[in-house]
Amino acid sequence: MVVSGKVQGTPDTLTVSASMEATAPDITAALNQTSQRQQAVITALGGAGVDKKDISTSQVSLQPQYNIDGSTISGYRASNSIEVKIRKIDTASNILSLIANTGGEATRINSINYSIEDDSQLVKDARTRAFNDAKDRADQYAQLSGLTLGKVISISETTGATPPPPPTPMPMPRAAMAEAVPLEPGQQTVGFSVTVVWELI
Repeated sequence: MVVSGKVQGTPDTLTVSASMEATAPDITAALNQTSQRQQAVITALGGAGVDKKDISTSQVSLQPQYNIDGSTISGYRASNSIEVKIRKIDTASNILSLIANTGGEATRINSINYSIEDDSQLVKDARTRAFNDAKDRADQYAQLSGLTLGKVISISETTGATPPPPPTPMPMPRAAMAEAVPLEPGQQTVGFSVTVVWELI
């Protein structure tokens, strides 16, 4: 018997992936520009109450840029990406604005992702629903076949959901995000599938 149980909870954490990107004629200038912008963002985040342990570098890249015919290097594009975990959801809008305003036109917001920091109770609830549903169905099938439900022979389970793909990073237009960005956490579903095999007697 394969059944699923689902429960919903309100996300309490928002993770933002943000990059600072710059193009310059030489490697040093490109790297320095992104480093300076990203450091300014990190400093501003600390000043806004984001814990240092909730800010992590996720990627640093440097790529040559070629002229139109592709034969010679015309400059270098550098990118410095961080992930910021925002635990106070009510501050998330202002934090996004802070990142964009501090980074200016170098800012790329790669993705935002809501999550539930501790979903253990939700998983327990989903597991209970799934198992109870499986037992109810198995009881019904046993009755329909003129048998009685015996002991459980085996139980296996699967959890989790596939998150949506992140949007394509976009440059921030001039003077964008001067005000708080409207964000709504909505509800997240925690799903749980259970396969239970009973003995019929």
